[in-house]
Amino acid sequence: MSNKSHFHGSDLEKIESIYKINKYDIINFSGNVNPLGVSRNLIDLLSKNVHVIGMYPDREYTRLRKQLEKYIGVNYENIIVGNGSTELISIFINIIKPTKALIVGPTYSEYEREISIGGGFSNYYSLKEELDFKIDIKDLLSNITDDMDLLVICNPNNPTSTSIYSEDIKCILEYCHEKNIYVMVDETYIEFTKEMDKITSVGLTYSYDNLFITRGVSKFYASPGLRLGYGICGNKSIMEKINSLKNPWTINSLASFAGEVMFEDEGYIKLTKDFIEQERNRIYTELNSWKDIKVFPPTANFILIKILRDDIDSHELFETLIKKKIMIRDASTFPFLNSQFFRFCFMNKEQNDLILDELSRIFN
Repeated sequence: MSNKSHFHGSDLEKIESIYKINKYDIINFSGNVNPLGVSRNLIDLLSKNVHVIGMYPDREYTRLRKQLEKYIGVNYENIIVGNGSTELISIFINIIKPTKALIVGPTYSEYEREISIGGGFSNYYSLKEELDFKIDIKDLLSNITDDMDLLVICNPNNPTSTSIYSEDIKCILEYCHEKNIYVMVDETYIEFTKEMDKITSVGLTYSYDNLFITRGVSKFYASPGLRLGYGICGNKSIMEKINSLKNPWTINSLASFAGEVMFEDEGYIKLTKDFIEQERNRIYTELNSWKDIKVFPPTANFILIKILRDDIDSHELFETLIKKKIMIRDASTFPFLNSQFFRFCFMNKEQNDLILDELSRIFN
């Protein structure tokens, strides 16, 4: 492992090994995790109910799925839970076995990896920088060909922090339905958006049997260690196949219990949404006034930035900041991005002030 390596937000052990920094001292602006941390209410309830690990979880996870029904507003029979959204993405792709997929990028690399493992091939549709990485629906549709069998969309998208409204997703679904193309929408960051009701595609699962949506609790609920994800789909055949392939009890009893209570923690949900909205606006407004960078308008809990100078790149910026125990995401490894791009997520106010101050020393 050399210092030229690129790090994911979960690579704290690698950072610790290479840079000799205690991982607990690193401020992780790369993880995209809710800065409020795990809900205090959830911690208290888990500590009082730790005895549930002495029992097998319900094989059908009925209580958990019914709680999700109340949370997202669809019938629990259209909801499936898994060991993180990654498990569900993997099983879904394994079921439909796409031979040729189109991925809207730059985005998360796991989609291409899963398609490749299944023997499929992936093309990318490139979001345009000149449009601030917002999608051009007509142009996207013109790139969808008859030989494709899967379209993958991350909404809001990582790393661009752009979103697609459900009205546009509906147009995409209609077009793809006519061509027998499945559409997988990853809504990992949906709860962070200001206009969630206008962006989520959940309601469209009733009308389109070619739609599969994935979500999880790692980011918004600051619980990546729980490994709890869920999928939403109105296609009964697909859901039956997923259930037949999915191993039983992939969610442990404690994670299942956590899911049953976290989705009704309205105080935590509102506090998170309000804080992220406030910090998103504050940070974007500040950075947008600097001349040496270009800032792309964010809709999620992170922001993508382009360096407009030739004397520093994203790798050098990472090196400079990690020595100060600040970890950003060098975005040069994402498709269509280069060493001019970096990303960071919004942490608590004091930490956000710190990264703004450090970036100001370099760019302002």
